[in-house]
Amino acid sequence: MGKCILVTGGTKGIGRAICLRFAKEGFDIITCARNADDLQTLEKELQAINSDVRVLTVQADLSKKEEVMNLAQKANEFSKIDVLVNNTGVFLPGAIHEEPEGNFELMMETNLYSAYYLVRAILPQMMESKSGHVFSMGSIAGTTAYPNGGSYAISKWAMLGMTKCLREEMKPFGIKVTSILPGATFTASWEGVDLPIERFMKAEDVADTVWAAYNLSPASVVEEITIRPQLGDI
Repeated sequence: MGKCILVTGGTKGIGRAICLRFAKEGFDIITCARNADDLQTLEKELQAINSDVRVLTVQADLSKKEEVMNLAQKANEFSKIDVLVNNTGVFLPGAIHEEPEGNFELMMETNLYSAYYLVRAILPQMMESKSGHVFSMGSIAGTTAYPNGGSYAISKWAMLGMTKCLREEMKPFGIKVTSILPGATFTASWEGVDLPIERFMKAEDVADTVWAAYNLSPASVVEEITIRPQLGDI
C-alpha cells in the first residue's frame, strides 16, 4: 500500500497546492472543504495527475468539533496516515479592541481547535507505527505582532505554541513535527487587494517547501520554516 497524506482545507491556495504536489509523488490524498463542488473538482485534478492515487474527500466545516471528528474517523478507516497537514484556516482582519463579536471564537475554533482535535485523533496510529510527519500551517502573524491582526494573530501564535509542544512530545515516537510560517501568499484571502501578483509568494512554493521538509532522512527534522515574499512582508 502506498503512503497517504491528510490535508485539511485542500481545495484552495496552499492546501490545494500541497495535495497536487504529493499526488505527483504517488501519495493517496485525504482532504476536506466546506464546498462539495470544489472537492469534486479537486478529485478530478488529482486523478488526472496520477490515476493510481486513491482520493477521499469529505465535506466538512472544521469550526465544528463533530465535523472534525467525522473527518478523523473516515480518514482512519480509509488508510494509515503518513503525513498530516493542519492547513484549514480563516482570516478576518480586525483589531482586538473593536473587531466584531464572534471573530475570536470563529478563528480559534477554525484555526486552532480543529488542529488540536485532529492531531489527537490521528496521532495514535502514527505513535503505534513510530513514524509519521505532522505539519502545522501557521503564519508570520504567529511570530510578529502587527496592527489589525486581531484574533487571527492570536490563533496563529497559539498554533505555533501547540506545534512546539507537540514536537517535544513526539520525539520518542519517531514522529516529525514542523511549523510552516508563510508570509503573504497569493490565495483567496487576498482577493481584491490592489497589488501585483508578483508581489506575493506562490502557493506552489509553499507546497514544495513542505515536500522538501518531509523528504529528509529519519535522522533530521525541520522544526520551523519561515517563508516570505522576496520583497518582504505586505
